Amino acid sequence: MPEVSTKPYLLRAIYEWCTDNGYTPHIAVVVDASTRVPMQFVKNGEIVLNISFEATSGLKMDNDFINFSARFGGVSRDISVPVENVIAIYARENGQGMAFEAPAVLAVGDTEDAPESAPGSVQAPGLASVPTANKANAGSKSAPDDEPEPPKKGGRPVLTRIK
Repeated sequence: MPEVSTKPYLLRAIYEWCTDNGYTPHIAVVVDASTRVPMQFVKNGEIVLNISFEATSGLKMDNDFINFSARFGGVSRDISVPVENVIAIYARENGQGMAFEAPAVLAVGDTEDAPESAPGSVQAPGLASVPTANKANAGSKSAPDDEPEPPKKGGRPVLTRIK
């Protein structure tokens, strides 16, 4: 008999920990053809879903799928997410939770198993390093006036509200 993954058990445990402590559990999901979510809310091949008791109806966390109904823009939708596509579960209030590896088929750099980009398919986002300011400016000869002003020392920080 094949061994069942620990991932669905960990998802259920962190969900229970969130609800026991009054936190709002969220899951981050890689969207593919087997994921049933409102596509207008998908960004960069991922979606974050609030799976709290207040936000869902009929939440069922099986070993293979997470199924529930939720309202998006006032319209009730049936949501179905394969457990293997969940890349994180965490509490919205403090960010505590657990992250998982992206699905093997959608992992970055995995071209052997990855399907060709079919029309309508969604690919997982890739990660790339961003050069720091020192590395980016190392090769260019810029005048000292082009560099940003260093932060001012002392005083209290000020929050500016932008509407």
